[in-house]
Amino acid sequence: MAQLPEERRHILEAIDTLVRSAAPQLKPAFAYNMPGYGMFKYKNYKGEVIDWPVISMASQKQYVSVYVCAVMDGEYIAEQYKDRLGKVSVGKSCIRFKKLEDVDLDTLKEVFALAAEHPGYPERA
Repeated sequence: MAQLPEERRHILEAIDTLVRSAAPQLKPAFAYNMPGYGMFKYKNYKGEVIDWPVISMASQKQYVSVYVCAVMDGEYIAEQYKDRLGKVSVGKSCIRFKKLEDVDLDTLKEVFALAAEHPGYPERA
């Protein structure tokens, strides 16, 4: 994270603190070139079972992405909470935003805590 611009580094550090507070049972890991937390077994499109992070984050060119790989009651948790997360874009397990101030951090913390309890993706056929 040291090579990131100050504003982006600040955002990722804040998200890191939030994840560790909300879901301390998810151990930090580096997976697929992203900081991540907790690992679960995931069956990919090739049918291979791989380790995948429950929560991960990435600094993209125009925004920050936070991936929340968790499902509750058959729906992605990120999508269930999208209306409460603030000025964000949500698509399935991905939460995208430009500034930390755009995000309702209390709701994001709630999403992280739920993700720790319900890791995974919907089952593949």
